[in-house]
Amino acid sequence: MTTVRADRLQRSPATSRATPADPADPTEKAGSADPAARTRRRRQRRRSQFTAWAFIAPLAAYLAAFYLYPLYRNLDLSLHHYTVRSFVDNNAPFSGWANYSQVLHDPTFWPAMRNTMVFTLVSILLQYAAGLALAVFFNRGFRLSGTLRALFLVPWLLPLIVSSSTWAWMLNSESGVVNYGLHLVGVAPVDWLTSPSWALTSVIIANIWIGIPFNLVILYSGLQNIPGELYEAASLDGAGTWQQFRRITFPLLRPVSAITLLLGLVYTLKVFDLIWIMTKGGPGDASSTLATWSYRFGFGSPLPQFGPGAAVGNILILIALVFGLLYIRVQRRQVG
Repeated sequence: MTTVRADRLQRSPATSRATPADPADPTEKAGSADPAARTRRRRQRRRSQFTAWAFIAPLAAYLAAFYLYPLYRNLDLSLHHYTVRSFVDNNAPFSGWANYSQVLHDPTFWPAMRNTMVFTLVSILLQYAAGLALAVFFNRGFRLSGTLRALFLVPWLLPLIVSSSTWAWMLNSESGVVNYGLHLVGVAPVDWLTSPSWALTSVIIANIWIGIPFNLVILYSGLQNIPGELYEAASLDGAGTWQQFRRITFPLLRPVSAITLLLGLVYTLKVFDLIWIMTKGGPGDASSTLATWSYRFGFGSPLPQFGPGAAVGNILILIALVFGLLYIRVQRRQVG
């Protein structure tokens, strides 16, 4: 018996050393040692990667065809001296930054830049304010609120050519319904579309009317995600309507408000058809923006200037990119 026990004691250290502290799955050990199992796992990984790329490929092709290539083509146009002939045979001489220099030194540049900033900032701020007020109003819930919200979507659903033509008719100096209404209350008619003082204001009014439904929809969906218990607790604490809006509604809507303002900014920067149909950027350059000015370079003059027109378009892209990067930075700070 003593010999057997001693033999067991002598074997136990070797056994403990051979047994790991955290034993692995015997099937994994066998699989790792089996070349066929490793090959099967490698094939499964390749198959899953191929499936992932197959799902990404249509989106990548769409982005390349409709975003990357147009951006590349626009940059190429801005760095070459294109005429109608060289545009067809694709044999334009390289001009470097000459087109950008021409644009920046053109007397129309700063009026167009100022009009673009005024048109964009005033439009998005008033669209946001009106959309937020309507969203808070409809968030209370009442009879026919759904029907009224649907009616408010009409300006957003109409084609822009219809909305622009309607506003051009309404603001017509001689036969417009707006001047007729002013005449009824004893106010002198206004040359809305032909006066340098009122042309930009007219297109801003029309653009605000078109953009309010978009802000209403986005902000209303954001209000639906705010818990009603917060308002109940605030009312029990004696908070009034304005205090609830300032302390609860507006702070909790900041993420939704940020993306709404960014999308409105990008959309408003590139508005062309509304201004062109109503005023064509005139009279003179009174309502001309970078978008309409770029179109004039490329298509509006007797001899098209594709290079300067593309340069103006790239300036618009750069402005939108700057604001997009600012938005990303603000979002990171809020998350951090």
